[in-house]
Amino acid sequence: MQEYIQYISEAGGLFAWPILLLSIVGTVIFIERFHYLHKGHIHKHKFIAGVKTLVGKDRLVEALTLCEESPGPLTSVIRAALLHSDGSPGEIRQAIQAAGLSEVPLLERRIGGVALVANLGPFLGLLGTGFAALEILSRLNAEGPYMNSSAFAGDMGQALVSSVSGILLATIALVGHHILNGRVNAIVLDMEIVGTEIMQFLVDHNKPSDVIAHDSKGDAG
Repeated sequence: MQEYIQYISEAGGLFAWPILLLSIVGTVIFIERFHYLHKGHIHKHKFIAGVKTLVGKDRLVEALTLCEESPGPLTSVIRAALLHSDGSPGEIRQAIQAAGLSEVPLLERRIGGVALVANLGPFLGLLGTGFAALEILSRLNAEGPYMNSSAFAGDMGQALVSSVSGILLATIALVGHHILNGRVNAIVLDMEIVGTEIMQFLVDHNKPSDVIAHDSKGDAG
């Protein structure tokens, strides 16, 4: 890797350094985002089954503690539903939606930076190629048409290295952006699935108490 960086910096000319810097920035963003998205991963079916068991035993505080001990977008949605478990279905749904909406910007944060790297890479490469071409034309004007072709080798190499580096950077960044974006979409889908499941469970769990309260009011009347 060190040899590759040294070669690019020497053979790529002036625009090799911005391309290298851009690649480092893109790599850092990708690693940080990938780690963040992976950190909140849980086995949703197993986790929600545990929450249901605790809630079914009227151990709501323990269920909330379980969510707090496993921070992440999915547990935030479940926790929001539990905090409004004694409310109406509409209130539970609103709490779930609010929690989900607050998590989405956190999931998408800085992913646009990887897309920006992918967009800038080819332009920097083309700029490097353009400057190398201008250098060749300048030498032709200075030394005439009988200039030895070997004198162009360095500039031609610089132009090719610059273009290839920019395109390679853009390709890798596009793949990275696709991976991150796919992971975000998967988490958002999981939040919707988990939110629907926990809301349905809480509504069903509250039904017996609602029926008893209604019967008691009827007897009193």
